[in-house]
Amino acid sequence: MLQACLNGARPADTPHLPLTPEAVAADALACRAAGADCLHIHPRDTQGRESLAPEDVAAHLRAVRAAVPGMPVGISTGDWIAPRAGRLEDMRAWVEKPDYVSVNLSEPDAPEVIALMAGIGVKVELGLAHEADLDRLEGLDLPHALRAMIEMEAGEPETVMPRAGRMFMRLRPRGLPILLHGFDDTAWPFVAAARDLGCDNRIGLEDCLHLPDGSRAGNAALVAAARQILDLRP
Repeated sequence: MLQACLNGARPADTPHLPLTPEAVAADALACRAAGADCLHIHPRDTQGRESLAPEDVAAHLRAVRAAVPGMPVGISTGDWIAPRAGRLEDMRAWVEKPDYVSVNLSEPDAPEVIALMAGIGVKVELGLAHEADLDRLEGLDLPHALRAMIEMEAGEPETVMPRAGRMFMRLRPRGLPILLHGFDDTAWPFVAAARDLGCDNRIGLEDCLHLPDGSRAGNAALVAAARQILDLRP
């Protein structure tokens, strides 16, 4: 499975970054044509700020679903988006719900967010950026877990990849699908690693701005390049 992560928490440091419901929907359509299977987006308000407010989430989901009917779409629940109480209140008030959300297990209120999603029938991607996140995973009730997501930060692949490998080996016995992805310098090495390990992968402007050859690109070109790598046999 290849997920397209269309915008993320990046500032508008690339002309390709989609920041409105219409722009996100257009990129979703292009990414589906390029080989993406599902989507991960960060909704924004009319000022371009990340938002989990019901009206902003609904505007993005409706636009995307109109453009790519049937394509699963998930959103971030990152704790930087809004203060804790207001963020949880916003999510409880959703009228238009995503197919799944991403929850970072390193965040203090991750168990509350996971429980909230179980209550409203939304699947959860479990974001694991550190080996300590695996310890936290052990004590959680996960009736709506969709997959575990090993998320590696930027850095030297030679340093980051062994840690990802250890996390993968600890996660595999749980039986959850595993999505492996990197960021900037580690993004493309982890596309190949995901292929070789039989993991899901994601790519898009949230994770990197450049093609493997170093040239800047938009979401659809990034997805097409990742799909080509994933379709090669190791």
